[in-house]
Amino acid sequence: MAVLSGVIRVMEKAARKAGGRLRRDFGEVEHLQVSRKGPADFVSKADRIAERTIYDELLTARPDWGFVMEEAGIIEGDESKPRWIVDPLDGTSNFLHGIPHFAISIAVQEPKLGGGGWGDVSAGVIYNPITDETFWAEKSRGAWLHDGRLRVSARRQLPEALIATGIPFQGHGDFGEWTKIFGAIGPQVAGVRRFGAASLDLAWLAAGRYDGFWESGLNDWDTAAGCLIVREAGGFVSDFRGRSQPIHSAQVLAANDALHSKLHKLLVNALKA
Repeated sequence: MAVLSGVIRVMEKAARKAGGRLRRDFGEVEHLQVSRKGPADFVSKADRIAERTIYDELLTARPDWGFVMEEAGIIEGDESKPRWIVDPLDGTSNFLHGIPHFAISIAVQEPKLGGGGWGDVSAGVIYNPITDETFWAEKSRGAWLHDGRLRVSARRQLPEALIATGIPFQGHGDFGEWTKIFGAIGPQVAGVRRFGAASLDLAWLAAGRYDGFWESGLNDWDTAAGCLIVREAGGFVSDFRGRSQPIHSAQVLAANDALHSKLHKLLVNALKA
């Protein structure tokens, strides 16, 4: 049975507190105040309240840590201390359309040794308020769903693999790039799914529900926790060139070792065409 560290307890408490409010708001979604911040970007009162709830909880627990937040942006803290990376509502469009598939994502990013920027992600929590599932990981301690250990799928053949992705939409993403990749991967695999919340795609990959995932044009708060959880579940995460960084958001390709290699080969050949 997993023993939760202090930082995971803090993250889970914040996520659950914000998640309780999101569940209530989801039941009254038609009454929410919604505004637009871009061509297809919506922000609701629920986003703002969830982010504020998480911020208050985390600030109380670690008052000298900084933040990277979807709505509030960067809030500087002690540069020698870690910072929080927070997405208060990943899957906003699902939420606003009454689709019960969205999540809260919180990660801890460590400062680089010697200063000068940010390094590894050391802890991550992804919480689904509707299913009450908490996916979490700490560096070198494995990935977990509640107190059950997570492992990526053992499938090694593309025809058996179920792959998740994010499809470009109004104002976001590269349709040409995505079409080339889908054209190469789609015919080779058992299925491709687009559920609309990248954090949950990565959490489900770590849990073996998906066998692979690709997307581009995301943000750090979409993927910071998920990248760590996949890696701690035994998976591989890279950009489209195969390079590995602590957080992948501009380009993400994730799978187990065998499928990552096969998917990467298909993807690279597709983008050469």
